[in-house]
Amino acid sequence: MSDDSFDVIVAGAGPAGSACAYALAREGKNVLLLERGDSAGAKNVSGGRLYTYALELLEPGMYLRAPLQRRIVREQVMLVEGRRATTLDAADPAWGEGVPQSHSVVRASLDEWFASEAEGAGAVFASGMRVDGLIEENGRIVGIRVGEDEMRAGVVVAADGVNSLLAQQAGLFPDVEARAVGVGVKETIELPDSVINARFGVSNEEGVARVAIGCTEGISGGGFLYTNKGSLSLGIVFNPEQAAANGRQIQEIFQDFKEQPGIAALIDGGTSVEYGAHLVPEIGYHGIPKRLHREGMLVIGDAAQFGINTGLVIRGMDLAIVSGLAAARAILKEGTPTGPAYMAELEELALLPTMRAYAEFHGIFGISRIFREYPALANQALGFLFNVDGKVPPPMLKKLLSVVKENVTFRQLAADAWKGYRSV
Repeated sequence: MSDDSFDVIVAGAGPAGSACAYALAREGKNVLLLERGDSAGAKNVSGGRLYTYALELLEPGMYLRAPLQRRIVREQVMLVEGRRATTLDAADPAWGEGVPQSHSVVRASLDEWFASEAEGAGAVFASGMRVDGLIEENGRIVGIRVGEDEMRAGVVVAADGVNSLLAQQAGLFPDVEARAVGVGVKETIELPDSVINARFGVSNEEGVARVAIGCTEGISGGGFLYTNKGSLSLGIVFNPEQAAANGRQIQEIFQDFKEQPGIAALIDGGTSVEYGAHLVPEIGYHGIPKRLHREGMLVIGDAAQFGINTGLVIRGMDLAIVSGLAAARAILKEGTPTGPAYMAELEELALLPTMRAYAEFHGIFGISRIFREYPALANQALGFLFNVDGKVPPPMLKKLLSVVKENVTFRQLAADAWKGYRSV
């Protein structure tokens, strides 16, 4: 085998690509892992949470050496209406016991570590390498082009992100549709751990995940906040089509979110150290392309549109790692067609069944009033219940009904309830 020929070339050193390269290299495969950025994770913006089971699937105990941040033991949902907000807080120490359910992560350090794990297992890792095209012979993908160089492989694995140019060049699917993705904007804000612990009511190793609804001016989307070690990850995700029609810049809406009193108090005194934007898969199972493989090529991770967003739970990195493992296991099954074996592994590892379980959930986001009217209704109702001004209050039921009528009609309420029921 020549120096520019490999068993497998993996394009993209995010969690999916590095997981695939790691699983193959430890089994003795000759693997090339390529990253377009100057280093793995250099151009990534993350929602900031990794469900730990995925690393355990790849290798039991692997999470113990990963640069994870805090184990998430509090889940919060924030309903925003202008300056007002209602926050639901669910806490369960069991989420952080044993193998913790999830951790906050910083993608730059996680991706760099993951690529080094693949390299340590025997993969060749090269950063600053943009894959410019595929090499096809007799209907089979046999390699890639990087500038004027050609590199050949038995299998090319595309892990090049949500708008995968390699999958498009291979004719597997067209450019990603705007309705199928969200635009995520994230800022990392440094704060001392003692301040984070006090503000969120956690210890040094414990963390909080918060989602916010009603902070997007009625646009389909929401906010998120994760506690890290010495920093917070704060962000917002939008539907790009609706954001364009809204007329305001995304960064302006994000700034309003940062200035919302319930958020401003949490980030007060912090120092912004990272800011970026990224496309993320948004419509779940129905966004997965019909073809994720062709002879000599597999598509994994965000490139395959693997993502789940229920409004409360946002999953991407775990599915990316599982898909990378599925691709590796398929490739390691010598003598079987790699594509069908890959799809079988996605079933075996429960990735596709899990996404089917949430297949219709995205329909909830078609209820536009979730992003404005219902958060307003909740805040106004609770505002009435908690208000004491020395005056005789109006009858409770009558006032609450008037709050409902100020925001939605009963016809709309019934229609939204039916649509929500059908979605779950």
